[in-house]
Amino acid sequence: MQKRPSCPRPPGAPRWVAMFHRPAQDSWTVGAESPDRDPVLYAVGDMTQTVRARGEEMTVVLWGPEDGGWRRYDAAPGREPAPAPAAPARGPAPGSAGSAKLAERMTDRRHQVLMAGLSKAGLYDLGAEDGEAVRAMADLLDEPTVRRVAHWLSVAGGGR
Repeated sequence: MQKRPSCPRPPGAPRWVAMFHRPAQDSWTVGAESPDRDPVLYAVGDMTQTVRARGEEMTVVLWGPEDGGWRRYDAAPGREPAPAPAAPARGPAPGSAGSAKLAERMTDRRHQVLMAGLSKAGLYDLGAEDGEAVRAMADLLDEPTVRRVAHWLSVAGGGR
């Protein structure tokens, strides 16, 4: 059985922090941090996918707040970390301004990814109807699907 390297507690006030250890560097680095859990989990998934695509290995540890202090959650690459503590420590409640802001930011991100894919495919001069269609796709599709569509567009345009 492989021994897991010891992960130091992040500095500062408790918040959600993803710590990454890559054996090649033999050091821990902060990969993502936020007062809310969801953006950190999203970043962990994205970074894990990127590191795996490079054929590298890594260890992920998720730190989060609990009762005013730090709590460590293990996060194996490719899997969601252990369940979060009770809802108050997770950040904004559903329907709150914080979760609405996150949802808007994620939709904007998906929109940007689709627009970049269209640009790589050589489609620069988009009309109002095209813009509405891209916005509708960004609203309906999840992040992995948007990335896949953008990849297809990039390949179709001769990009990589």
